[in-house]
Amino acid sequence: MPCAPRHSHPPRLIGLTGGIGSGKSTVAQLLLQHTKAAIIDADQLSRALTAAGGAAIPLIAQAFGSSFITPEGALHREHMRAYVFHSPAEKKRLEGILHPMIFSTIEQAIKNASDQGHSHVVLDIPLLVESGHWRARLGQVVIIDCPVELQIRRVQQRSQLEQAEIERIIQSQASRQDRLASADVVIYNGDICLSALQTRTQAAAAFLGL
Repeated sequence: MPCAPRHSHPPRLIGLTGGIGSGKSTVAQLLLQHTKAAIIDADQLSRALTAAGGAAIPLIAQAFGSSFITPEGALHREHMRAYVFHSPAEKKRLEGILHPMIFSTIEQAIKNASDQGHSHVVLDIPLLVESGHWRARLGQVVIIDCPVELQIRRVQQRSQLEQAEIERIIQSQASRQDRLASADVVIYNGDICLSALQTRTQAAAAFLGL
């Protein structure tokens, strides 16, 4: 007799997002360590699609040309970022290639998590508020919040980006006010230590039933 599925209902989906430098990835790792929820990193899945040998590479090369592909066969991120930043139409064309593939990959990851018995799945999605694709499917949205000045300082500490470039990235994302307006739960990650962030993350997880 075939085994019955471990869950007769699909897992509850919880969105996790925040601006660049907010600490979203750190919170996702804390949730992974301290809850039984499955964590799906949309950015990681996207990067796999555009890494050397990734499924999106042939389509990108066909649409934009080989100059946007590195000698190793991956997406030339810096070149593409600069190109689409000044051309909304080209950015939309790139998104037309990537977004359906990303959505399909995430859907498969959700199914895999459900098959493994997870009743809760946290979707770590950098542009969740901007996309508008996921909100109707999510039970709750968790926003990692911090002041813009702190976002800039953190990104400067971890990357070689100039402040002007960081500010342009922040301006291209949803505003702090728009993210907070979309939140069901806010984890404030200001100028605090990791243990304090862990405490706040665990409190949010308990509130969400994770």
